[in-house]
Amino acid sequence: MGEKLHIIPHQHSVSKKDREQQNGHKGHVLWFTGLSGSGKSTVASAVERELHQKGFKTFVLDGDNIRAGLNSDLDFSDKSREENIRRIAHVSALMKDAGLIVLSAFVSPYAKDRDFVRSASDNDFSEIFISTPLEVCEQRDVKGLYAKARAGKISNFTGVSAPFEEPANPELDVPTHLMSIEKATEMVVSYVIKHVKLD
Repeated sequence: MGEKLHIIPHQHSVSKKDREQQNGHKGHVLWFTGLSGSGKSTVASAVERELHQKGFKTFVLDGDNIRAGLNSDLDFSDKSREENIRRIAHVSALMKDAGLIVLSAFVSPYAKDRDFVRSASDNDFSEIFISTPLEVCEQRDVKGLYAKARAGKISNFTGVSAPFEEPANPELDVPTHLMSIEKATEMVVSYVIKHVKLD
């Protein structure tokens, strides 16, 4: 533990305000949470495309992409799930500090972990709940994961053998089972423009 006393964070010569003025918007973390198959990555990608076309600086962080690289050493135990989100929280915060709008799409089933991401982001953070219910996600089963979980081939699968704690007060509730992807995208883009674009 003593070694940590020698860690002195670097002071950037380019300020947060400098980056905002150059980009025309604030850095921000958009955290898309919801069950597997709810549409998190689909909506996040569509929102990024729209924002990019409007001149915003963006990047999508997706659960499978992160687990294929940075977090490839983690399994799906409760401890590893927590560590998965802890690492992503800090990566999201660093990218946000670089001036980007970070669209992070992760199941992130536990409220305490999502609260940690909000804190790590210095509250430059919006929780976007893709609130598609379990039965609809399971009907979609776009990756065949629910069928495998029901057959016992995947353990600790959120919604089947592991819990999902729904956000109590998300900044946005996006029910993709009740609206088109285009409408969901418009909803999120309008929110972003209102909250992060500089006047």
